[in-house]
Amino acid sequence: MPIKNRFAELLPEIAAWRRDFHAHPELQFELPRTSARVASLLRDFGVDEVVEGIGRSGVVAVIRGRQAASGRVLGFRADMDALPIIEATGADYASTHAGKMHACGHDGHTSILLGAAKYLAETRNFDGTVVLIFQPAEEGGGGAKAMVEDGVLDRFGIQEVYGLHNNPGAPVGSFAIKEGPLLAAADFFEITVKGKGGHGAQPHVTADATLAGAAVVMALQQVVSRNIDPLQPVVLSVTGFATDTMAHNVIPDTARLTGTVRTFDVATKNRVRERMQAVAEATAQAYGATIAMDYVDGVLPTINAPEATGHAIAAAEAVAGRVDTTLEPSMGGEDFSEMLAQRPGAFILLGNGDSADLHHPKYDFNDEAIPAGCSWFAALAEQRMPITA
Repeated sequence: MPIKNRFAELLPEIAAWRRDFHAHPELQFELPRTSARVASLLRDFGVDEVVEGIGRSGVVAVIRGRQAASGRVLGFRADMDALPIIEATGADYASTHAGKMHACGHDGHTSILLGAAKYLAETRNFDGTVVLIFQPAEEGGGGAKAMVEDGVLDRFGIQEVYGLHNNPGAPVGSFAIKEGPLLAAADFFEITVKGKGGHGAQPHVTADATLAGAAVVMALQQVVSRNIDPLQPVVLSVTGFATDTMAHNVIPDTARLTGTVRTFDVATKNRVRERMQAVAEATAQAYGATIAMDYVDGVLPTINAPEATGHAIAAAEAVAGRVDTTLEPSMGGEDFSEMLAQRPGAFILLGNGDSADLHHPKYDFNDEAIPAGCSWFAALAEQRMPITA
């Protein structure tokens, strides 16, 4: 099944939805216009059920196939939220909300799943049920976790779950995927170094938090190289350093370090956190200072289940002919992992062509990728739940 003619016909309409979402970006859970628009379109398509307010502002729709003998229920997910970025695309449909922008393609993901919904509601050429999940707050807000905790998987009986994300730089409409770890767990930390401030001309009567903080930064760089198996991918990045003064002649009381840890394995993550605490404490103590560390568990690693990855590949091959399965894992994070931790499923990348990179002020989703994305969801439903005679 190559790209379905129906999606070529629908492209102008789906692209219009996408550009409308792009012009009216909303952040995290605060999606009143976006969620309402999604729910309204789904009702217009004649889906069997629309439920709003799951995970605060998520929308779920149910489409039942022409047969129900298989008892199979597939979940298809798209994210809806934008980013706090000032847009620089110059597009005639650019953001009308200052400081907010669809810089990650969630407007495209949402529109692709809406296009698939319209087709599946028209044809119902499958034996089972499709549950469409429109998720808020993927960008650091924990939207997937909120929907899971609100019972989205159990309430609708979802057995497998699938999603996609656009991939700048890959040919438009192409697909890439790998079995197993695809994206990393993304955690965040803040370390407060407490010393004793004083006059910059009298450092000997202080416990210099700036110096102690700088030493902690350098010591943390050895946590991975000297404590973690070199075959385990880990990133530990200190991304911020600030003190409680900017005066030229004041040694501050405190310094604050912020950063992120990326891992694919929970045991490895726990080891990194344990060593960070010990190394930071010992290093600060050597300078007469103390530390307090706040470590925040972020999204889980995105791990594609073997069998589900096979189904995702088969659907992508039916659409595009060839699928890149040589994809290297990325240390980026994606909260679809919260759903994959509860159900078997897979996450696939859809080529966006020669565009700016994700989270860039000049990024824009490529509407020409829409038919391939819609066709992939449709192929999944029809291949995984075929009609029997």
